[in-house]
Amino acid sequence: MKKFEFTGETKTISLLFRTATLHRIRAVAEFGLVKIGDLGGWIEKEENLSHEGKAWVCGDAEVCGDAKVWGNAKVCGDAEVCGDAKVWGNAEVCGDAKVCG
Repeated sequence: MKKFEFTGETKTISLLFRTATLHRIRAVAEFGLVKIGDLGGWIEKEENLSHEGKAWVCGDAEVCGDAKVWGNAKVCGDAEVCGDAKVWGNAEVCGDAKVCG
């Protein structure tokens, strides 16, 4: 079962060697504190955020490249997760934090 969908809103960001188009997400299921219809943050592709567990990207947070967020992890605020970085378990990446792998 899917827990989010793309809203149709996009933005382009500049990375070190390329540009990426990010897509705003919206919850289509309730999990944790997230309710149906809640707007999420920005991901480059569906594989960046698992549909299982309570993992979520919110605010203006961005996840791109081959980065993956799953489990009960949360990426929020203006945080960025990129490259091959993995965020899982009960981890929280918030504020202006940047995690790249």
